Amino acid sequence: MRIIEGGVCAAKGFTASGVHCGIRASRSKRDISLIFSERKASCAAVYTTNLVKGAPLDVTKAHIADGYAQAVICNSGNANTCNSNGIEIAEQTCQLLAQELGIDANDVVVASTGVIGQKLDINPIRKGIPQLVAELSKSGNANAVEGIMTTDTEPKEIALTFQAGGKTCTMGGMAKGSGMIHPNMATMLVFITTDCAIEPKMLQKALSNDIPNTFNMVSVDGDTSTNDMVTVMANGMADNSLITEDGPDFQAFMKALNTITVTLCRKIAGDGEGATKMLECIVSGAKTKQTAKTVAKSIICSSLTKAAMFGADANWGRVLCAIGYSGADVDVHRIDVAFRSAAGTVEVCKDGAGIDFSEEIAKKVLSEKEIDILVNLNSGDQDATAWGCDLTYEYVKINGDYRT
Repeated sequence: MRIIEGGVCAAKGFTASGVHCGIRASRSKRDISLIFSERKASCAAVYTTNLVKGAPLDVTKAHIADGYAQAVICNSGNANTCNSNGIEIAEQTCQLLAQELGIDANDVVVASTGVIGQKLDINPIRKGIPQLVAELSKSGNANAVEGIMTTDTEPKEIALTFQAGGKTCTMGGMAKGSGMIHPNMATMLVFITTDCAIEPKMLQKALSNDIPNTFNMVSVDGDTSTNDMVTVMANGMADNSLITEDGPDFQAFMKALNTITVTLCRKIAGDGEGATKMLECIVSGAKTKQTAKTVAKSIICSSLTKAAMFGADANWGRVLCAIGYSGADVDVHRIDVAFRSAAGTVEVCKDGAGIDFSEEIAKKVLSEKEIDILVNLNSGDQDATAWGCDLTYEYVKINGDYRT
């Protein structure tokens, strides 16, 4: 496996673009993006668990019920959620794009992100689609990433190559996500493309198996979004043997997918609204996988732990507190805790009790931009990882006037 440039355009047959169409008032911000496959592709998706869902999710779910898609269109600045004509707007968007591309509207994935409960006018989208299609290119991934960003401060994309069926396959992904990030597949918008040949049912299996250990393990603020989903399109243009069942090729595909998703998880966590630090909680020694996941997610979601990390305060008691109320079956008298970063490692808790450590060293360790919270439950051989960020003054500022 090799990391390469190109994002969602790296795989054969995929182009992308992003333009300003007028949904956002600021003309300096692109607000609509397109990903297009020259060949119809297998398609799979996972959606938010929030009962309040954006209209685009319902439309997309219906469109890819047959397991195929050819284009993804996504706007930012307006979530198209809780609108009386939301479905109509989403469907019109697909129809307008399909006409411009010369494809079936049912082969369009549609997504939106931004303010909830604000009416979305179809006219800016109608005017912007011709330009969006005209600007499709193999180098359009950067503009496409920009077009889906809201409070994100940096683009999030990755691409890689891997071997399957005797061929070199390519996979790329892009994501947006900074706030309203919380586990249980309501984390962000993620679009993944690959030229690997894989049946729709196996593509869905790969995505569904990956999500619980990646995107469901990210939390920025504990709020589960209404609009978010992960989609994968696989157009088969690498000409590898079609993946129709489990085996070495499917495992290679899963490994590539996991590398893409973990990278995007880390980027999303590190770019949480107002964040100054990316947190990775690694739990080991658990009785079961679920116990490890529950503990890791509880710690990464703890506002007090997140605030302590912002202040570079080695307040390990907050970590144990989060474990204690997580509901996980653990022996609190066997827990070890340590903090690790590029500045080193400091052990702070052994067998559920505090141990002597240098506050000066701890301060240096916790002052880095990426911090690992290491927890050993010493009760088994299962592990899990969760990702998050610190809680800062800026988070409140951003969300205090989000609409304005």
